[in-house]
Amino acid sequence: MVAHQVPQQSSYQHLLVETTSAGVRTLTLNRPERLNAVNVALADEMPRAVAEASSDDRVRVLVITGAGRGFCAGLDLSPENIVATRAAQTADRASRLDDLGWVGRWALALTTCNVPVIAAINGAAAGAGLGLALAADLRLMSAEAKVTTGYIRRALSPDAGVTYFLPRLIGTSRAMDLILTGRDIGAEEAERIGLVSRVFPADGFAAAVAEYADTLAAGPPVALILAKRLLRAAPEAELAAQLRAELQAIRTCFGTRDVAEALAAFNEKRPPHFTGE
Repeated sequence: MVAHQVPQQSSYQHLLVETTSAGVRTLTLNRPERLNAVNVALADEMPRAVAEASSDDRVRVLVITGAGRGFCAGLDLSPENIVATRAAQTADRASRLDDLGWVGRWALALTTCNVPVIAAINGAAAGAGLGLALAADLRLMSAEAKVTTGYIRRALSPDAGVTYFLPRLIGTSRAMDLILTGRDIGAEEAERIGLVSRVFPADGFAAAVAEYADTLAAGPPVALILAKRLLRAAPEAELAAQLRAELQAIRTCFGTRDVAEALAAFNEKRPPHFTGE
């Protein structure tokens, strides 16, 4: 059963924010007329919204998706947005010295978010839009969606963490292919090479994503957060350091009431009810 979505009052111009009773928060990029391409306002709004979700104990899972037929087409390349973007980059001293840019802040926001992050790729994802999906913990894709790195088509090198995340997900050779050709790939290939976690039919995609997110949200919050942290750290960690981190994390889990609840539910042959305590 999918929990009820509750729209929230928001100061965001290009993001819709909804949170279910189960603790699933959905951020919907809301520029459908531009396939949710990123303008100056949206570039600022996304990391703020992710940080809010990360610090809110009511949120157990974060879902990011797009309004209309696109997920995110990357940077809005319209002349007016290019002018606005360049102006923002030189607006003050901090902007001139900014060595991350909005693309860097997007990637860091998702990777450091406490709760599991799902990118629900409902439609086209390109450039930094693909980078947004790659920075998430899980990628769920509509069977009719397509993704592309796309940068080479615009005579650009990648940003938004694409050269960091993509080789780690699919290997250097495949990443080279997708980046240097800039070709489109569909859902079947994306799943086969490990770029996405699951593919769902386009008809009913939103419902399938909601059911998947609800399953995660029903899990033990502390254990989910610690498991995410361990997995994020693992590729750069030495074995002994990772083993120590695992031991510290599981000791923390054993100190929660949710472990006792899991054992009681197992013995009583009922589903557990985890509270995060």
